[in-house]
Amino acid sequence: MKKGIAIAGTTVLDILYPIGGFPKPGELTYILGESRRSTGGLMCNDLMDLAALDPALPLVALGRVGADEQGDAILSRLRAYENVDVSRIVRAGTTSFTLVMADEVTKQRSFYYCKGASADFCEADIDFDALDVDLLHIGYILLLDALDAPDDAYGTKLARLLCEAKRRGIKTSVDMVTEPGERSRRVVAPALRYADYCIINEAEAQAVTGVGLVGADGKLRRENVRAALGALRDMGVAEWAVIHSPEGGFGLDARGEYAEAPSLKLPEGYIKGSVGAGDAFCSGVLYAAWKGWTLRQGIELGIAAAACSLSQPDATGGMRNVEETMALYRALR
Repeated sequence: MKKGIAIAGTTVLDILYPIGGFPKPGELTYILGESRRSTGGLMCNDLMDLAALDPALPLVALGRVGADEQGDAILSRLRAYENVDVSRIVRAGTTSFTLVMADEVTKQRSFYYCKGASADFCEADIDFDALDVDLLHIGYILLLDALDAPDDAYGTKLARLLCEAKRRGIKTSVDMVTEPGERSRRVVAPALRYADYCIINEAEAQAVTGVGLVGADGKLRRENVRAALGALRDMGVAEWAVIHSPEGGFGLDARGEYAEAPSLKLPEGYIKGSVGAGDAFCSGVLYAAWKGWTLRQGIELGIAAAACSLSQPDATGGMRNVEETMALYRALR
């Protein structure tokens, strides 16, 4: 039996407000109900999605939360999963939080993030001598200040960390947040040299590679997807470079073989929120990688997992086990 997956990085308490639309500067919009609190960030979302996909999968949580009530709430939520080890989470400072404004009409959302303790998550917070896993997934790059910091030898501290993981025989995977501009390429590129898997959305892939993927209408420029995937591989991604978008999932593997699958045809009224769909997609791909499935199977599971996530307003409440998730895929494709 394989050893499992460690999920590391951004650890957040999400405070979600349902609104009636995004206002222009100086305009008013309405909050349509009470706020909802839930765990968020890559570490929580991916970890909880994976725990739901396979309750027998050993999972290790790596991150920082504050020595405060919000940190207590996050740890309590993670401890509800019997297959999640939270003993390595560092407690210091103030818990990171995000105000999520969720448009009830368009189902789009915006995020207002307070960096908090997650920004200080660093190399010293991982004891590699005691970390017995097959795969380490870490992110979000661009929000992890200590690991995004420059490193003379590796480019960034995160690149150094990933190199150490690979040296110890651990597969590595990365994710990032959407941030236009030169900083995306400068900070993300060093990590890709030591990443076996990279799973990001189309806007992030555009920012990192410079390949145009988002048209003026906001839609995916499909004709450029393969070029962007190839650029990610050329930047160092060793196994699977994967891009997800509302239109579907797309990937390129170590042999140069391309795979894609369209998004599912969801019934009217199915979507309750999109706050965790990207992380859910990532979790599906990670699970397939850990199981030794093909890239195509990973993309299909990722799409199905994202669809599960869309069925609930919070980030992880809609996730199902692998069998139920793939049954949904077969029913709606």
